[in-house]
Amino acid sequence: MSEPSNDRVERAALAIREARATRRPIPPVSATHGLAGLAEAYAAAELNVRARLAEPGRRVVGKKVGLTSPVVQKQLGVDQPDFGVLFDDMECLSGAEIPSARLIQPKMEAEVAFVMGADLGPHVPSWAEFLRAVEYALPALEIVDSAIADWTITLADTVADNASSALFVLGDQPVSVGRLQLAQLPMTMTRGDAIASQGTGAACLGHPLRAAWWLARTMAERGQPMRAGEVVMSGALGPMVPAAAGDVFVADLGPLGTVSCRMA
Repeated sequence: MSEPSNDRVERAALAIREARATRRPIPPVSATHGLAGLAEAYAAAELNVRARLAEPGRRVVGKKVGLTSPVVQKQLGVDQPDFGVLFDDMECLSGAEIPSARLIQPKMEAEVAFVMGADLGPHVPSWAEFLRAVEYALPALEIVDSAIADWTITLADTVADNASSALFVLGDQPVSVGRLQLAQLPMTMTRGDAIASQGTGAACLGHPLRAAWWLARTMAERGQPMRAGEVVMSGALGPMVPAAAGDVFVADLGPLGTVSCRMA
């Protein structure tokens, strides 16, 4: 006899929380706790969001979009992205030293970040309403990390694990979105002297703003519309690569500028 849904969700959320606290990866919660589909996976993630917000001073500063690559979607057998929550203690600025001690098995991605300049209302926003609310873009790096051993994840595993989110790094100079051809935006990320990842804006659901709009619509449908000042990490422009202490990453996003960090 299987566990009731709420028990499965609570146990899966606790297992992920403990894995991240101890930095000891665990087997896939989709198997060990039998999470049944996206609804239960997002419910587990929400329990851990509430647990983080119960910590003194902790607050949400944005959201991230994951699984924006058609290749990765095909690998996991899905036809849509997923999302995670960004907290204030996850934010770093370009040139920062990234504390490896906080991470389990990190990987690096280069992305476009957007900053919302206006609140979106409770209704699902139109394309024009969404564009009007976006203030500017920044080059960004995301350090993704999984509580699941060896990254052997299903869609339910990464969703329950806050879309495998850990830290994010924002560039210094904001750029008006209207000045950029984001689908053609080039991206080259180096690790030390070697090229580690390359891609373009088209790798992110065809256009990074389309990925961010998907997120805005999804959050409105969930009764959590995007707010002014929130960061949107729109998804990887190229393959993610392993990151280890001592690695220095620099991402060049052409007219959007560069962003860098060092794994400490």
